[in-house]
Amino acid sequence: MHDLAFLRDNLQLVKDKLRTRGTDPALIDDFDRLDTHRRTTITSAENFKAERNQLNEQIAMLRRNGADVSAQMEETKRLKSAGEQLEKNAAKADFDLRTLLGSLPNLPNDDVPPGASEEENECKKTWGEIPTFDFPAKPHWEIGEALGILDFERAAKISGARFVLQLGSGARLERALANFMLDLHTREHGYVEVLPPSLVNSKSLFGTGQLPKFESDLFFCTNRANFHIAPDVWNDPKAESIELGKLYAAIYESDHWLIPTAEVPVTNIFRDEVIDLATGPISFTAYTSCYRSEAGSHGKDTRGMIRQHQFQKVELVKFATPETSYAEHEALTRHAETVLERLGLPYRRMLLCTGDMGFSAAKTYDLEVWLPGQQTYREISSCSNFESFQARRANIRYKPEGAKKAEFVHTLNGSGLAVGRTYLAILENYQQADGSVRIPEALQPYMNGETVIRKQSFGRAL
Repeated sequence: MHDLAFLRDNLQLVKDKLRTRGTDPALIDDFDRLDTHRRTTITSAENFKAERNQLNEQIAMLRRNGADVSAQMEETKRLKSAGEQLEKNAAKADFDLRTLLGSLPNLPNDDVPPGASEEENECKKTWGEIPTFDFPAKPHWEIGEALGILDFERAAKISGARFVLQLGSGARLERALANFMLDLHTREHGYVEVLPPSLVNSKSLFGTGQLPKFESDLFFCTNRANFHIAPDVWNDPKAESIELGKLYAAIYESDHWLIPTAEVPVTNIFRDEVIDLATGPISFTAYTSCYRSEAGSHGKDTRGMIRQHQFQKVELVKFATPETSYAEHEALTRHAETVLERLGLPYRRMLLCTGDMGFSAAKTYDLEVWLPGQQTYREISSCSNFESFQARRANIRYKPEGAKKAEFVHTLNGSGLAVGRTYLAILENYQQADGSVRIPEALQPYMNGETVIRKQSFGRAL
């Protein structure tokens, strides 16, 4: 969400920055009209309310003097009806403007290179040696299925496409990775571990920017036995109609969505609060399952674990002051990189161009791990500074030292790492000629001493 005063004073700058993101600047051509109309209707409603209050005071005085107030009472009724309509007009005008603001993506930081697609992202560093094999490198789905630790066919039977069943040492490897990452981030990097809910409400998703724009990417949950639309709407209880627009989408009685990332519940821990940043940033890490519908990705990455409806991730979230947020962005990115380095996985850091960044981000680094079975780099972490964009939507503030009023914090987050993608990167980078997979040294204490994953059997269909 953007600051109204900033938009009023910098409308052309906002249009120029939106254009670099591939967003049509005409989207805010109506801003001046909506803003003026909103202020006019709100002022009219407030003036009318003041007029009613004066009349009520006059009636009270006349009654004390024993005078007849019937004419004034009739006028009060007329003013009440007219005032209610003015308040509705003001609420509608406020809604229209906030709908526009809610649809605008964040503005890119000046350090972000202009560009239309991932081809224009900038490689800032590479780390590690690309492994070479004296045998044809296989993709992870072939390795995992041959070892008996990944089963896509039975997962599809249980849940449908884009799920995976992990077995034996494969299931242990997933757990080992999560524990390794959490221990690293809490013991060495100073994060506080959080175990958040996996179901969140609409306000939480609005706060981090997933709603309303990315509703189709989410899974909504409801109790079918009691399915009806509530009379209010999720971020404007004064709205007179549930048809006012997608931004104010109607709440069902059970307002629950499966989280697409732990960023949503963890960032919303402090929604509508003023937090203390006097001693430095607040840093949280969380391990959760994540759920995404992958709308619009039909035909992309259908093999293997790259694009699943359910996957596990260790998330890093920071709350910082505007003065420190970009230093914290670099630190958070380094924390994610450290996981890859400890595991010996080659990667590169990419600075995303304006056209490839997420809706809420002001600046983003993607970490891409090398996958020898596919002969390509693939994203394994996205580390973003959102500046005050999410905080303004979620109303998260702090009080600077000596300041009279609270200001919006800067929020940051990144994967530290996506566990499933780290898992498949290990299968591909540590594969051996006999089909087995070596376990990185850093993970061996978490694997009950196991150093190599060999073929396993857990029964088969007859």
